[in-house]
Amino acid sequence: MAGLSDVTVTISVQTPTPILGFGKPLIIGTSAAGKEYKSYSDLAGVAADYAASTEEYKAAKSLFAQKNPPAEIAVAQRKTGATPDTVEDFMASMLLKDWHFLIQTSAAAADIIAVADIIEADKSRQYIARSATQADLATIKAKKYERTAVIYHEDIANYPDAAWVGAVGSLPVGSVTWKDWTLVGIDPLDLTATELAAIHAGGANTYVTKAGRNVTSEGETVSGSFIDLVHSQDYVVFSIQNAVQTLFGSVQDQRQKVPFDNTGIAMIEGQVRTVLQRAFNNGMIATDDDGLPMFTTTFPRRSEVDPANIAARTYPDGKFSFVLAGAIHSAAIQGTITFA
Repeated sequence: MAGLSDVTVTISVQTPTPILGFGKPLIIGTSAAGKEYKSYSDLAGVAADYAASTEEYKAAKSLFAQKNPPAEIAVAQRKTGATPDTVEDFMASMLLKDWHFLIQTSAAAADIIAVADIIEADKSRQYIARSATQADLATIKAKKYERTAVIYHEDIANYPDAAWVGAVGSLPVGSVTWKDWTLVGIDPLDLTATELAAIHAGGANTYVTKAGRNVTSEGETVSGSFIDLVHSQDYVVFSIQNAVQTLFGSVQDQRQKVPFDNTGIAMIEGQVRTVLQRAFNNGMIATDDDGLPMFTTTFPRRSEVDPANIAARTYPDGKFSFVLAGAIHSAAIQGTITFA
């Protein structure tokens, strides 16, 4: 998902006013010698490089144990021995690789923050962390992360964070939220309503029993944004970048070009609308009262473009917007009982 591109997409979220690649998890750990990024399609492959006693293996096991496991995961270790890699250098190299959801073997608040700061600054990936210490939740919440979500559990040895990503992360982007998911291999916590509220107030999610079903209690990032909203945003941005960049390459293959006229502009707009239609089909974009997708594109004609941009062969004026479909996470229902 990283690399050189001639296409820049920016998106702002106004409130309220392909599976592989966008669900692929990366597990990061540490060791004296470190290990390079490597992809695996099953737990047996992971076991060839990481013993069952390692934290990396345990996280991978939790990922693959879920009902909707990813088609592929990746694992890497940061070198901590002689001439160790800094977190910054290690993550810089990881950000050049193919993955979207980050899982870290360490649950220490300092380690979570060190990585989450980088994820937040990069604005292209998401980090799902775990914590067994409510005091740490306050420290992490103070950072107001949009791209990091924390799942609180008293027993983090079974990697509830990896289980959560394994259960939800590889489903079509925009089709689901991250609340009310059953996690294989994770026991629910027995919490009072007050205790649950305190965990949510601390910017975390947890795992409880509701109506006899074991489920994730919420689906929010540390800042209170919804995990699926951030995921959808990233999907739209990358998909448009990729689609338009592919357009530029495909015309070269045909020994042609994207002309700087209304036809060329329409070619670019067509790629954007195709991505938005796909996002609508996945459930990201709302429908109006007539059942039509609520997205718009505005791509000014050549006559409306600044001549300086035409001379520079730059088209900076394309815009799109859409109304997020959202989801219902709770309901209040009133009833009346009569005697006649």
